[in-house]
Amino acid sequence: MDGGEVVFNIKADGNEAKQEIKDVGSTAEDAGKKVGDAIKGIASALALAKAADFLKDITQQCVDSYAQFEQLTGGVEKLFADASDTVKQNAANAFATVGMSANEYMSTVTSFSSALIQSLGGDTEEAAKKADMALTDMADNANVFGSSMESVQSAYQGFAKQNFTMLDNLKLGYGGTKTEMERLLADAEALSGIKYDVDSYADIVDAIHVIQTEMKITGTTAREAAGTIEGSVNSMKAAWQNLLTGLADPEQSVEQLTEQLVSSVENVSSNIMPRLTEVFSNMGGTAADLATAVLPMIPQSIEAILPSFVSGLGKLLNAVVVNGADMAVAIADYLPEFINSVGDITSGLIPAVVQAMTTIADAQDDNAEDV
Repeated sequence: MDGGEVVFNIKADGNEAKQEIKDVGSTAEDAGKKVGDAIKGIASALALAKAADFLKDITQQCVDSYAQFEQLTGGVEKLFADASDTVKQNAANAFATVGMSANEYMSTVTSFSSALIQSLGGDTEEAAKKADMALTDMADNANVFGSSMESVQSAYQGFAKQNFTMLDNLKLGYGGTKTEMERLLADAEALSGIKYDVDSYADIVDAIHVIQTEMKITGTTAREAAGTIEGSVNSMKAAWQNLLTGLADPEQSVEQLTEQLVSSVENVSSNIMPRLTEVFSNMGGTAADLATAVLPMIPQSIEAILPSFVSGLGKLLNAVVVNGADMAVAIADYLPEFINSVGDITSGLIPAVVQAMTTIADAQDDNAEDV
């Protein structure tokens, strides 16, 4: 017998046939059990590997986030001195007020705080308040106009260097020139009655706040953090980032950070679930309308397609008859690979098939005895 040849010896004696079937079944069951155990082992190993990778990734994120937090905190303390605690507290609450993590908040504040403190004559306490106002205005502007936060931050950072080319990034109706900034300051003065100096960064920050308040932009981020999908998602992301930092910081309350994350997740859920309900409701109605419109068309469609289908089927059968020899050769070439693939897929079904064959043989014996 060749190595690749399979022979089934079907004997006339029913008992011998049943015994051979049972023997094959026992061997198949043993093989199936070994394969099953091996698969379980592989699955367990993969699960453990994924869990280990996940823990490693989270740990690395915590360490990196805390390292950044340490560096940013040091910068805040150096720049704001006695007022640094105010900045840190504002940073801790930034996930809810401006949709930023504490690290993002401090990174942005330190990018323009030197000019702000200088324009206020070194008053760090006042600088801390105006810095928070500026961050809030940036977030509000980005949210209202759909701009990227980076483009708005870049504009503010440019203003700190007396560079007004990105004033139009704020989309407040002013172009990117010093003359346009002076026009903004004049408009703010008309609204507030306060004189603003284009050479004072603090005055520029105040004037922009006046204009955005007049345009009903101020406060949108804080409202959206709880009331909109995008705002609540940004708040949730920031809360998660804060938790990662806190997990590596012994001085932070992990319990409080966790509560903030849970609260932000609840906000996301409360904003998304009504929309999902609406979507599924509309989908149900749409599906019903489509069914009502399409079902009556099915008989007509079948009637129109059937002649072409029959013709195509006839051509296919004719090709099989004419090219039968070539097809047989092609099938023979690919048959071993096909058998191997099918064998891999169906090996788990062998015990069930063997059991079914045994049952059939038993039934035949019973019928023979009855006769």
